[in-house]
Amino acid sequence: MERDTRGHGGFVDEARIHVRGGDGGAGSAAFRREAHVPKGGPAGGDGGKGGDVVLEADPGLSTLLEYAYKRHFRAMRGTHGKGAHRDGAVGEDLVLRVPVGTIVRDDETGDVIADLSVPGQRVVVARGGRGGRGNTHFVTPTRRAPTFAELGEPGEERWITLELKLLADAALVGLPSVGKSSIIARISAARPKIADYPFTTLVPNLGVVDAGERSFVVADVPGLIEGASEGAGLGHGFLRHIERSALILHVVDLSGGYEGRDPVADIGVIDRELAAHASELAKRPQVVVGNKVDLPESRENAARVATWCDQAGRPFFAVSAATGEGIQEMVRAVAERVHELREQAAVVPAEPPAVFVYEPPSERVVEVVQEAPGEYRVRGGRIERMVIMTDMQNDEAVAYLQRRLQRAGVEEALRNAGARPGDTVHIGPVSFEFEIPSDDRGTDGEDDG
Repeated sequence: MERDTRGHGGFVDEARIHVRGGDGGAGSAAFRREAHVPKGGPAGGDGGKGGDVVLEADPGLSTLLEYAYKRHFRAMRGTHGKGAHRDGAVGEDLVLRVPVGTIVRDDETGDVIADLSVPGQRVVVARGGRGGRGNTHFVTPTRRAPTFAELGEPGEERWITLELKLLADAALVGLPSVGKSSIIARISAARPKIADYPFTTLVPNLGVVDAGERSFVVADVPGLIEGASEGAGLGHGFLRHIERSALILHVVDLSGGYEGRDPVADIGVIDRELAAHASELAKRPQVVVGNKVDLPESRENAARVATWCDQAGRPFFAVSAATGEGIQEMVRAVAERVHELREQAAVVPAEPPAVFVYEPPSERVVEVVQEAPGEYRVRGGRIERMVIMTDMQNDEAVAYLQRRLQRAGVEEALRNAGARPGDTVHIGPVSFEFEIPSDDRGTDGEDDG
């Protein structure tokens, strides 16, 4: 079942979209037409390349909401070549902007195409098709006036999944209703919905905390429950937002809540869920924040949690989001700790490439599959493009294609698979009758392209 990412106050952290590059324009099979030159040479221009679909990390965005409503995106196609050596225009790229922190995956394979963690970083997720070559490219010593040109190549297309991981310095985690939203409202300008019932927070909230000379970004991650790492409750979809945070602020309810829970035991619950989601999270620096210390029953629990944290080597702060008790001391300490962690992690990053192009696994591999007795299908991106870009109504173009396929090893692969003359061969949308060509190896200077 596809996850519903609409609503939730306008925050969307996952989307599935279809992208397609623009088709390439067709080459032209034209000849010079000049006075007193009845049969001029070939003069067909090349078709224009189709536009690419590009994703760009935009620091001004914080949600994937736009992609929850529109799911299909296609770049502009290239225009056809013309006579007099006039090439077609290149199709305009389609640039789709996404928030910084977006993970891009190939929907079919699950492979990560890109991690757009740097503002301005770009990735081409669907390349535009090549423009077809005009007939001027097919002149050889034995073919002085070629009557054919290439058709344009279709643009790449694929379904991709976008996953947003928030870029926060510190992440507030804890069981439902421990007061995380109240804390972020107290320490920053964020104004999340606050109520005294489980799962009030349905989406992560980001807030900028000003601690004098230092400031940091904090994320209020929805409450986790036991089993969250396995998909229980609301936690599964939000655990990934913690992965980029330098520091975890582990919030516990010192009062025990309505159920009289043990705050020390609650720390263990969340620790286990973090470790189950990603083992590295278990080693992430933590600060334990005991909330609701203003309530009478919280003082004894605060002492117990403080003792446990001292033994575990974790800083502990008893605070009250309601009254502000202990808040400033906690904020200053967290700001300093975040600064230290960022300094430790600071390295001079390599300059990211202006545009990274996603290339699927090698397309030069030729695969032959027998689909039925006497019927074979040839697979391979490069081979299929050759066929798609050939004008099958032009005998000269078809003969040229046959020599290219032979040089690419298709004939040999079919023979090895058991194909015999007269069998049907499918390549892309076209079907052929397999026949053994004469010993013409096409050594007339033709380019396989």
